[in-house]
Amino acid sequence: MFSTLIQPGELQALLDAGAPVLVLDCSFDLMNPAAGRAQFEAEHLAGSLHVDLDHDLSDKSRPASEGRHPLPNRDAFARRMAALGLSRGMQAVVLDRQGINQCGRLWWMLRWSGHEAVAVLDGGLAAWKAAGGAVATGPAVPRPAGDFAAGPSLTPTVDTAGLQRRLGRADTTVIDARAAARFRGEVEPLDPVAGHVPGALNRPFGENLQPDGRFKPAAQLRAEFDRLLGGRDAAGVVHQCGSGVTAVPNLLAMEIAGLGRTTLYPGSWSAWCNTEGTPRARG
Repeated sequence: MFSTLIQPGELQALLDAGAPVLVLDCSFDLMNPAAGRAQFEAEHLAGSLHVDLDHDLSDKSRPASEGRHPLPNRDAFARRMAALGLSRGMQAVVLDRQGINQCGRLWWMLRWSGHEAVAVLDGGLAAWKAAGGAVATGPAVPRPAGDFAAGPSLTPTVDTAGLQRRLGRADTTVIDARAAARFRGEVEPLDPVAGHVPGALNRPFGENLQPDGRFKPAAQLRAEFDRLLGGRDAAGVVHQCGSGVTAVPNLLAMEIAGLGRTTLYPGSWSAWCNTEGTPRARG
């Protein structure tokens, strides 16, 4: 079972062996939501299916969390994954073309729904192609429905009220995955208020990746997070970003680094800055 990263050669070996694998492509563009499906249909890993951040991984009509990309109801999400072909115990593999920007969300959501066997394809489609993996064009070919159903969550979360209660405690450290200029409050292209949660540390999510789009080695990630935390307990880390999506690469990187499973604040800055009475900082 693969539960953090899977390399192209490892995925190819599973496919060659006829193992039950579901590959899900989460390519998406926040500024042009239709672009993700167009990218997928132009070229995708053969046999993979497209999953859309807005339609499959968020639900503003019946939200299960706060923020700009609220989580869907867990049972509704599980039914959607089953309809795509996911069964309990099946190995799921997720990828995108945006530097783990979007597929990390699906990796985390499957964990949130009780599915352990989910891994990110290290390096995404580019790494798959570089390894000689087969690609296809056009719409996805549907698969038979699976039997996946939501089980107990395998990953901790916190909402705005919960983070407010924990803020300033020695056992809680917030890591913000947004770009440095957004963190400092110099620009804010998406939310109505600029700035960050007081006391938060900043690690833009792209810092986890090498130039080729693969994650840095575990030892390097461990050293970088240890340096960022400066002696703070990794178990108390709460990850956030703008809307709970790009925070996940930091969460995944900490797990790759051997620092354990940490907490996600799904609402993130989009929920925090829209909640009356929350403190905000700049600089």
